[in-house]
Amino acid sequence: MAMLLISGAASAQDIDCKNPQTQSDMTSCEAARHDAADKALNAQYKKTRAAMVAIDKDLDGDMKGAEKALVKAQRAWIDYRDAECDAAGFQARGGTMEPMLVAGCLADITDKRTKELKELEDSMSN
Repeated sequence: MAMLLISGAASAQDIDCKNPQTQSDMTSCEAARHDAADKALNAQYKKTRAAMVAIDKDLDGDMKGAEKALVKAQRAWIDYRDAECDAAGFQARGGTMEPMLVAGCLADITDKRTKELKELEDSMSN
């Protein structure tokens, strides 16, 4: 299924994602949306992680651990995201809609996580 998403993302630029006409188009658009969401998440994660490193620098000895906590949380979130979206795919298991549902789920959950990381970063600098 990952190959379907990857190959679909490459052609999304040729599709009007505001008005996709076929299931393949819809899947490609969702895959492209997930790709964009993933890039935004990675950029925000770097900023949030830097904020946590800065917090750790200001803390003494056993009080440190902000960065480690963030890394642990992010790893757990990735496991959650993957499992949640695998489950969402079962709405159309084996059908042509399954990859679209999974990609849309990944995009939505990733967008939400990016907002959470931004809020965490903002709270660290106040």
